[in-house]
Amino acid sequence: MPYDHTITTARLHLTPYAPAHTDALFAMNSDPVVMRYLGDPQTWAQTIEGIERVQSRWQTFGYGWWSMFIKDTDTLIGAACLQNLAHVENAPLEIGWRLIPAYQGHGYATEAGQAAMDFGFERVGVDYICAVADPENTPSQNVMKRLGMTYVGMQTHYDVPCAYYDIHKGSRNAV
Repeated sequence: MPYDHTITTARLHLTPYAPAHTDALFAMNSDPVVMRYLGDPQTWAQTIEGIERVQSRWQTFGYGWWSMFIKDTDTLIGAACLQNLAHVENAPLEIGWRLIPAYQGHGYATEAGQAAMDFGFERVGVDYICAVADPENTPSQNVMKRLGMTYVGMQTHYDVPCAYYDIHKGSRNAV
């Protein structure tokens, strides 16, 4: 059953990555502060490749990365995702987010994370969602806790140790 891939929340509009977002996504993904726990800052070419890869995943799977905008504006403040953990097909779906530093600490990650979780449970129809973070990335782990996720333990994903959190559809409480 087809469904709309965009999400609108109280303060945000999430729309799948598109070429029109390249400049803003590059500015975010090339920022060492944003990428501190996510790997090396991206080049222009890597940003373009990433957009193309994400668009393909949307077509194949019906989920992927969203560009995160302040509602009713063209101000890109971050990105959020629902994707297969570590990009492994048939792995559980994970939610994730990243924000431009000026927009961190205002609840946007929690709002986007809740929206991605709801998308997975309600539109994609899964019963289980996880999230992973660098063990030192306390802010992301705090978002996972606010979303009602439970710490499971340390696991290796993306070839690095990660704090692993999860939630089952029946045990969630909407933020």
